[in-house]
Amino acid sequence: MRQSCHRLLEHQQAGEEEPPLYSPIDRISVVPDHVAREADTKLTRYATTEEDEATLRELLLSLQRQVSVMSMNLSQKLDDLQRGDRQLETTVALCEIRTQLQELTKSVESCQSEVSEVKRDMVAIKQELDTVQQVKEEIEELREYVDRLEEHSQRRKLRLLEQGLTFFLSYAILAAVLGMLQFGYNTGVINAPGRNIENFMKDVYKDRYGRDITEETVKRLYSIAVSIFAIGGMLGGFSGGMIANRFGRKGGLLLNNILGISGASLMGFTKISHCYEMLFFGRFIIGVNCGLNTSLVPMYISEIAPLNLRGGLGTVNQLAVTVGLLLSQVLGIEQILGTDDGWPILLGLAICPAILQLLLLPACPESPRYLLITRQWEEEARRALRRLRASNQVEEDIEEMRAEERAQQAEASISMRELLCSPTLRAPLLIGVVMQLSQQLSGINAVFYYSTSLFTSSGLTEEAAKFATMGIGAIMVGMTLVSLPLMDRTGRRTLHLYGLGGMFIFSIFITISFLIKEMIDWMSYLSVVSTLSFVVFFAVGPGSIPWLITAELFSQGPRPSAMAIAVLVNWMANFVVGIGFPSMKALLENYTFLPFSVFLAIFWIFTYKKVPETKNKTFEEILALFRNSNGSLRAIVGCGRRGPPPSAPPAAPLPGPGQRLTMGSPRARAARRSHKGRSQLLVSWTEAQCSPCPYHHTTNVLNLCD
Repeated sequence: MRQSCHRLLEHQQAGEEEPPLYSPIDRISVVPDHVAREADTKLTRYATTEEDEATLRELLLSLQRQVSVMSMNLSQKLDDLQRGDRQLETTVALCEIRTQLQELTKSVESCQSEVSEVKRDMVAIKQELDTVQQVKEEIEELREYVDRLEEHSQRRKLRLLEQGLTFFLSYAILAAVLGMLQFGYNTGVINAPGRNIENFMKDVYKDRYGRDITEETVKRLYSIAVSIFAIGGMLGGFSGGMIANRFGRKGGLLLNNILGISGASLMGFTKISHCYEMLFFGRFIIGVNCGLNTSLVPMYISEIAPLNLRGGLGTVNQLAVTVGLLLSQVLGIEQILGTDDGWPILLGLAICPAILQLLLLPACPESPRYLLITRQWEEEARRALRRLRASNQVEEDIEEMRAEERAQQAEASISMRELLCSPTLRAPLLIGVVMQLSQQLSGINAVFYYSTSLFTSSGLTEEAAKFATMGIGAIMVGMTLVSLPLMDRTGRRTLHLYGLGGMFIFSIFITISFLIKEMIDWMSYLSVVSTLSFVVFFAVGPGSIPWLITAELFSQGPRPSAMAIAVLVNWMANFVVGIGFPSMKALLENYTFLPFSVFLAIFWIFTYKKVPETKNKTFEEILALFRNSNGSLRAIVGCGRRGPPPSAPPAAPLPGPGQRLTMGSPRARAARRSHKGRSQLLVSWTEAQCSPCPYHHTTNVLNLCD
């Protein structure tokens, strides 16, 4: 300090500026109180001399100024230190910000990659939207084409409905229904000469064994002669589908006449051979013949008949059956051939329909549907149609057959086993089978086979019973003629309901008349009237409709197999009634017709609930009825203009899960998707050329059970 004061004085004497007392470090490190104490010591030391008084005063002033400068420097340094602390905090904050910026940069880079992916997705979505727009345009085209196609189909159907009955069509139907006349004749021919046949069996048995046969054994043998006809019918009906596909409808009918001639010959020579086993064998052979006829004839007629006449012409089947029944009953009366010597001739006359059909049928054409769809012979089919329609304009028929062919190809070929297992065809097959059962289990065959004994048991004489039986045949013919125009006017389902309902009512009346015939004399006539009314209602509906509707319920592919199954069931029920009715009559006595009443009620309910109306509908439309009602198949016909049309639509392969369906694709594609808990199979193909669109494709949606 002392040195500093001396330096200060020296500078003041030299007239120089006062040097700083301390270095910057000293100014920073020395506190003001310490400086003040040293200053007081200096003042005390220099105060002793007056000469230094002025110097000290100046020194004090200088010191004060220095202290002020020091204070200012100290304040400035403190401010600098404070700014340094803020800079440190700022540095820490900047480090944190830098770290956050790095993370933000990474996030931005990630967002940029996501944005790139989003851009790519947007591009893909745009492409999908373009595809959807294209599909929408195609759907609009499809809708427009569907409208045009429906309009075209409606015009075609109207033209089909305008077709009339031509001479050659009438000739072909007449030649074909001779087979059903054979069936009716052999169904009723065994009834009237029953007593004569039993007497023949007694004579043969006595000649063989030297003793009389019991009455029970004779009844059993006669029941065998009646019912073995149905066994042969089962065999013939079951093989009808195979014969129809292998030889054609016309070819099968021609070959079948060989059996008819053989069976009739065996029955005709039964008495000459003195062997009732020949009667059994002849009845079996003629049963096979009639079984084939019941399968082939309705099939042939339904395929050659125009759409608007199919119901009426289908009823011709039953008309031929009733004519055969009436003919057998008329010829079977005692005044003509109902004698011990005449009954073999009566049975042998079954050869006449077979020979007549062999002469007439060769001039008829084969079924056009068989030629076009089964054999793929289009030109032959056109020639057959020109002859049947008596016109060169057969394009509507060809288009209708092509539509059926497309439906058949969509279903693929159906064997009998596949038909039984097919969910799609199960409903029409069940309806066909129940309709056949409604014909046989209604009790009508009990009337046909045993009408004479029924009438005698109700109190009529045997002669009167035979004439009453003839009345049954005459009523059958008359009512079948009445039902011909009603079939296409009223409808199949309605007539069948009327028929079953009337038969149910009069079966009750028959039972009542049996119960009280002993108390009231004229009740036997009520029995006759009730039986005849029973037959009237049978002729209205159940007599003809089962044969007709079974052929209508199926397209060309499964039709032969379906007809074979339906005819087999019909003949089985025929056999059961034929063999079981005598025993049932002995067991139930006056309540014989009560089981038939129960069956009739069941069949009426089933027909009301399940059977659709097929009047004036094409085979394709009838098939669509079952598809839509089951929710199992919806068909949409649309237009596609991509690729050349193949000759036939290929079978659609089973797809993988999630495979997409491209509309308008020229090749078959399929896709499965889930809809309301059900798995759906979408099938699309491009069909052959048709009018008015050059190409079109059909999309089918099959509901499959998961």
